[in-house]
Amino acid sequence: HLQTEEEALEPAANDLDTMRNEVLVFNTNCPECNAPASTNMKLVQIPHFKEVIIMATNCDSCGHRTNEVKSGGATEELGTKITLNITDPSDMSRDLLKSETCSILIPELEFELGMAALGGKFTTVEGLLKDIKDLTVAKNPFVCGDSSTADRVQKLNEFGEKIDKVITGEVNVHIILDDPAGNSYLQNVYAPDPDPEMVIEKYTRSFEQNEELGLNDMKTEGYQQES
Repeated sequence: HLQTEEEALEPAANDLDTMRNEVLVFNTNCPECNAPASTNMKLVQIPHFKEVIIMATNCDSCGHRTNEVKSGGATEELGTKITLNITDPSDMSRDLLKSETCSILIPELEFELGMAALGGKFTTVEGLLKDIKDLTVAKNPFVCGDSSTADRVQKLNEFGEKIDKVITGEVNVHIILDDPAGNSYLQNVYAPDPDPEMVIEKYTRSFEQNEELGLNDMKTEGYQQES
């Protein structure tokens, strides 16, 4: 008999269901020591947001662990800017999805992290702050390289101490997630009610932002049908 539309769509739906219900495992190499490792991949539904693909690699040889997120969907029509006013240590446990196109700002610490620096991550506010400290202090070539100067090292260490104080609740700051692709998320602990400590703004991307996302090459308007 002829396939109905529902039957024709079944295999694709089953593949997605498999990814939702099972963890897919495939062989890779550790990005740190290049030893053979395994990567786990799963499709996860983030409440009040969307589905994302989470890929986690654990290396038995050197102990290196990575957790990377790929946005399951396409670029959103509008960019998203999320501002969280951290007022309480409980804010540290909020779930946070930073897509690979999201930059991070902490105005009070005069800190800005470009979109490419940390890759895509599904973590918590505390996890993100620890990653920022790790990236700027522990893994910074200025700290451990020949080019280190006492003044620069001191400033970086002071920045690390400020991050620690934010995590313990001694210092209140604003964290801003600015994602021109609109694929980042910060948990609203008051959902479905509005969150008094969080502002979410949607904005139209600039030409430069579309250029960075590679969208200007994808012509979606102005097609003239040839007769």
